[in-house]
Amino acid sequence: MMGTVLLAGIAYDPLLRISLGPLEVSPHGIGVALGVLVGARMVLPAAARRGIDAERFYDVLTRALFGALIGARVAYVVNHLGNYLDDPLGVLRVWEGGFSLLGGLAGAVVAGYPKLRAYHIPFWRYLDAVVPGIALGIAVGRTGDLVIADHLGKPTDFVLGYVCPEVETGSPCLAPVGEAVHQTALYDMVGAALVFALLFWLARRPRPAAFLTATFGLAYGAVRLVEGFFRLDVTHGTGLNGSQWTALAVMVAAVVALATRRHLPPEEHPEGLSGERPGSEGSDAEPEGPGTETGEPQAPGAESHDEPVDGEARRRSRPVG
Repeated sequence: MMGTVLLAGIAYDPLLRISLGPLEVSPHGIGVALGVLVGARMVLPAAARRGIDAERFYDVLTRALFGALIGARVAYVVNHLGNYLDDPLGVLRVWEGGFSLLGGLAGAVVAGYPKLRAYHIPFWRYLDAVVPGIALGIAVGRTGDLVIADHLGKPTDFVLGYVCPEVETGSPCLAPVGEAVHQTALYDMVGAALVFALLFWLARRPRPAAFLTATFGLAYGAVRLVEGFFRLDVTHGTGLNGSQWTALAVMVAAVVALATRRHLPPEEHPEGLSGERPGSEGSDAEPEGPGTETGEPQAPGAESHDEPVDGEARRRSRPVG
């Protein structure tokens, strides 16, 4: 795939499929998978600092990913319901595309929550750990959209617009060949990368519970709200498309959360969510008291019978004077 930055925009021929023997793989799917892997790997240390071990972290994440797929498809169908009224079975043809990122995030939360309850992991503690990885995963995942030239928007003369080629693109290029349209996937990639940088910086210090999650909701919601004005999505006469309304609702909830929690002390991250209690077998904790292994103090004058004590040892241990 060759690309050049022109005065009128960015021009390249998209790569819609990669042939692997008898199989054809979409770069879009590869980008999404790569984004999930990079994002999940990045947040493992943050989860560990909050007492969440890798096994339980991935267990919750796996359940959340299944929920994300369902939520992303359901939200897309709801926002484009007119496309499926005459073809209801088209809802099941997921290989033809059609997923909503914000719907996927909502589906992930709904599906992962029962696992968090089962493991007694505080909801906000888990989300605060993963939201930087979500932002990074979105940025990385958008590479697939750029490779296939997906999410192309309204015609523009913006320097970062995408110049419509003569070949097929991932989504319709609604401008004459040689003229540019908004490449909203690029805008989303840049916006998500900036959100990740903000969260990464904020996470360097302890914060109140839900602070990072609310900041993510406010910042990325603003990205999607602004980006939506350059898309071609149906607004149903409201002036905003479905994703923008969702983003606006998330932003309002995030502002309320930040306003009500800003005076709370930074959250402490006690150990023990990994299944090992302090002082249990395998812990490095020392016994709390002298004498016995349980830390219980011995009565005055009591002697330990664990090992015999010879007379020489008794004389050395006798107080002087």
